[in-house]
Amino acid sequence: MSQYNLSHLDQLEAESIFVMREVAAQFEKAALLFSGGKDSIVLVRLAQKAFHPAKIPFTLLHVDTGHNFPETIEFRDFLVNKVGARLVVRLVQDSIDQGRCVEEKGINASRNTLQTVTLLDALAEFQFDVAIGGARRDEEKARAKERFFSHRDEFGQWDPKNQRPELWNLFNGRKAHGEHFRVFPLSNWTEMDVWQYIQRERLDIPSIYFAHEREVFDRNGTIYAASPFMQRLPEEKVEKRIVRFRTVGDMTCTGAVDSPAATLDEIIAEVAAARKTERGTRADDRRSETAMEDRKKAGYF
Repeated sequence: MSQYNLSHLDQLEAESIFVMREVAAQFEKAALLFSGGKDSIVLVRLAQKAFHPAKIPFTLLHVDTGHNFPETIEFRDFLVNKVGARLVVRLVQDSIDQGRCVEEKGINASRNTLQTVTLLDALAEFQFDVAIGGARRDEEKARAKERFFSHRDEFGQWDPKNQRPELWNLFNGRKAHGEHFRVFPLSNWTEMDVWQYIQRERLDIPSIYFAHEREVFDRNGTIYAASPFMQRLPEEKVEKRIVRFRTVGDMTCTGAVDSPAATLDEIIAEVAAARKTERGTRADDRRSETAMEDRKKAGYF
């Protein structure tokens, strides 16, 4: 079939599958970062298509902060069993207990940034030379600086000024001993593309993405789920509201949105009309103007 007869989702799918096959060809041991969120769910489906009828050749790796939404963890285990993949889970709590990182204190404490240490330790433990992630360029300005193949040095750090050219879909995965790569097959996808693909492929997703009644509280305009992992100020009162989550991460930094969207059609319509990006509900991105870039330079996803 000519590329001119392909839908935009077909073209994105083909590009991502090509990238995944390049990973299998160029690297010895790959991990697919899997949280149970929508982007990693799409990655799993793309990996299935890329290597069918064989099983997914990548180990699924989840860095668990211990402060995740229960619905996401339940879905993670459900999907892993469904596709027959190998799952490795490494805990931020273990990194804290081992003195590898220090728990944040205070009203805005979060384990989100601590994931970097656990991730780098896991990559070293299993000798993964590449980690596939679901980052997209439309998520945040620092993401837009990254290529499909993102080189990381022996300390797991990323240098935005040291990006390799990717002309004519040629990806350079050469590395020195101790270095590794992050690869982002969804780089050219948008949030809308992800939702339309989920709808087209009839993919299962966690219930947290759909509108539901939840106990929440408001902090500086962000709606947080009430949980034992977050301290609340006296004026921050818990109430029940109909909300959903556009992005899923650590409960301490992931905000919800008021929404009646209870179906995929309604979510797609809502995303089309949204004036705020999905990561606009993430408190970790608002810690500074360069919060995401600083984390990525240190080895973040």
